[in-house]
Amino acid sequence: MTTLIINIKELLQVRETPVSKVAGAEMAILPTIKNAFLIIKDNIIADFGAMENLPEITADKIIDATGRIVLPCWCDSHTHIVYAGNREQEFVDRINGLTYEEIANRGGGILNSAKKLNETPEKEIYEQSKIRLEEVMYLGTGAVEIKSGYGLTVEGEIKMLRVIKKLAENYPVSIKATFLGAHAFPPHYKENKTGYIEEIVTKMLPEISKNKLAEYIDVFCENGYFSVEETEKIMQAGIEFGLKPKIHANQFNSIGGIQSGVKFNALSVDHLEVMKPEDIEVLKDSETMPVALPSCSYFLSIPYTPARKMIDAGLPIALATDYNPGSTPSGNMNFVVATACIKMKMTPEESINAATINGAYAMGLSETHGSITKGKKANLIITKPISSYYKIPYAFGSNLIENVIIEGEILA
Repeated sequence: MTTLIINIKELLQVRETPVSKVAGAEMAILPTIKNAFLIIKDNIIADFGAMENLPEITADKIIDATGRIVLPCWCDSHTHIVYAGNREQEFVDRINGLTYEEIANRGGGILNSAKKLNETPEKEIYEQSKIRLEEVMYLGTGAVEIKSGYGLTVEGEIKMLRVIKKLAENYPVSIKATFLGAHAFPPHYKENKTGYIEEIVTKMLPEISKNKLAEYIDVFCENGYFSVEETEKIMQAGIEFGLKPKIHANQFNSIGGIQSGVKFNALSVDHLEVMKPEDIEVLKDSETMPVALPSCSYFLSIPYTPARKMIDAGLPIALATDYNPGSTPSGNMNFVVATACIKMKMTPEESINAATINGAYAMGLSETHGSITKGKKANLIITKPISSYYKIPYAFGSNLIENVIIEGEILA
């Protein structure tokens, strides 16, 4: 099956020579081709260039993209899409003055979601989660990382990871699974934190490894959750079972989570709303990707990741949604890109780079996703006719997507 897209107003994120990520000043550079074509063979980008260089070709399908922008699908490297129910009441509680921490201390937050998940049959969790996955696909997401972490029991965590695996088997979107058993301490382990960590290490991890249910291990390193010492113990155990680390760090406090992430060569450190100069410094020359979650800051009314300071210091940044029932009930990467521009003062070029090539890096997909490069997956967004790609963040409340192509197929 050969698909030819012609008369593309502007083709974004063109990388003739593949790059794994962009950092610092390079984030402001977004390579494009105006009046372009793109050829898809089966599910792969086969060729692209200026219309004047279009080769003779017999295509099974031709798409005329006159007036439209084409860019790679978004790569959302941090989500919690698999969950049961919702936390709408907590949304109202926050409006009425309660903080995230106060809600958590009275059994809300992650523990609330864990209770609902453990009470809900696996089939029902899958049915709820697939609706959310389908929604984000139509919003332009072509690769997504999904975490467990709402089970907090051996059975609950395994149940979540099985649902993630089933989604990956049934949908064309690329899905990476992350084990986040260290999301919070369950109530029955509140006075025995060592006991819960032992359960993660001796019961959850062996089962996950045996059944190949996850590729990454994550820990919520934060006051009131997991200390640096506890985080490092869990990361080390995960590494021994073949899982690569990621960390929730610096959401409310800077306590050393970023330093631990770099020490253990974590693929990413995520949240980063509170950043000290030493946190930025330790990320320099590391292979760890900083990931910002601006729609979480928007929803919780907490500080935004200081992107300008980080980029100006030479760091890369990826953008992700943090889609979850408590702090970010949205998987809209278009809104994330817009919010990064509006609230974090990232340029459109930086935001698009952060949501495509750097997002792919943050889930280990640089070789196949995140740019217009020959041989990469044909995962594409075709916008409606728009004046320029600046309109994507500018018109933050509008759906500017006309078509989404995943694995070479237009979503019906």
